[in-house]
Amino acid sequence: MTRMRGLAGKRVVVTGGSSGIGEATARRFLAEGARVAIVALPDDALRTAPQRLPGLSAALPADVSDRAQVEAAFGEIDRLLGGLDIFIANAGMSIRHRFTEIAADEWRRVLAVNLDGVFHCAQEAARRMIAPTHDGTPVGGVILVTASTNALVGHPFYADYNASKAALLALVRTMALELAPHVRVNAVCPGYVLTPMQRAEYTPEMLAAVDRRLPVGRHADPDEIAALFAFLASDEATYITGAAIPIDGGETAGRLASG
Repeated sequence: MTRMRGLAGKRVVVTGGSSGIGEATARRFLAEGARVAIVALPDDALRTAPQRLPGLSAALPADVSDRAQVEAAFGEIDRLLGGLDIFIANAGMSIRHRFTEIAADEWRRVLAVNLDGVFHCAQEAARRMIAPTHDGTPVGGVILVTASTNALVGHPFYADYNASKAALLALVRTMALELAPHVRVNAVCPGYVLTPMQRAEYTPEMLAAVDRRLPVGRHADPDEIAALFAFLASDEATYITGAAIPIDGGETAGRLASG
């Protein structure tokens, strides 16, 4: 692997970093020579993450929808890393259900994690990145958000998830305008990725049906999404901000919404 310019030694925080895209992203930044901390729910995946991610600086427990837990996690990041240079808001959840059958508490929980959680964490990250250095210039940094192709086109059975991801795009664009020029902010919009969350919601037959419809003929590997995060965070991408970038195997080039 050829390393991206400007990532070695950077302090990186990834939410939802104990599985799926988040874990792959943490692994990629470690390979780039960065110092990486992950934040995730306190479960077995988080407890065993240091074994799967050698060199990890910290595996911090937090529910990103809870402001107090987020503030505590960022306090630990300050203590362990002395701040952060790159923040990746990846934690998220989804529930497959029909619009007419969504319970109010399910709707609230999905938006609380996917939208409120990004707000809480990105605000903590941004405040650190715009803080002045000894000469008065902002610290600077990069904030990246995991959105989805569900934010770009309609997908049945995921109304709450879709709404949360679409809202993230407006949030990212606003942050990019307000935090420029010292902080870049972008959204990555994955399509179908073979993650534990995807396997939990789709049967093998459903996964195979999706593969047949996609132009590239398969789901993405989480490592492919991680590679885009690494690029966007690097000095190779210093003119990219306020963007929502699909990485979807051609899904949104046509009409391939999920069924």
